[in-house]
Amino acid sequence: ALKVGENITVVFTKVLDELKRGLVDEDEDAEKAPTDRAYWENKAATKQTVALADQMLSVLREFDPSLNLKYNKFYIGLEKDGRPYNFVSFVPKKNHLVFRLKLPRTDEIDEKIDEADLDSLNYNVGFGLYHLRLTKNDIQSKSEILKDLSRRAYDLKTST
Repeated sequence: ALKVGENITVVFTKVLDELKRGLVDEDEDAEKAPTDRAYWENKAATKQTVALADQMLSVLREFDPSLNLKYNKFYIGLEKDGRPYNFVSFVPKKNHLVFRLKLPRTDEIDEKIDEADLDSLNYNVGFGLYHLRLTKNDIQSKSEILKDLSRRAYDLKTST
């Protein structure tokens, strides 16, 4: 506060700006922690659950054949033309695959997930991600709903 004549005034000074960081694949941290398929098959998950990510990639390639898996330390993402393209991502576990969809939470999508009897783990509000637990049977028997949800996330990504 400053006194100018008979008046007191306040002078504001910006001291600190907030820095928002992106997802790991968009940060320099991803380069510091390179991993590959063998890491996921041997240390983090199993060959069978990593193969589930391959099966989901086949579903995704039905609407974009240029997609490939990109192995990161904390998840398996997607790349397109050598660049990260994560509208969905995967986290293989010992007995299942966590399928993460980048979609805004809506009642319509919640209903579709419930009607398809998909195992919904949670919704990450911070990153806008649905988390679904998938088994081999889920990918085979529910591929149409998984493709529909993935296509919605893909369309949202391509529109931005």
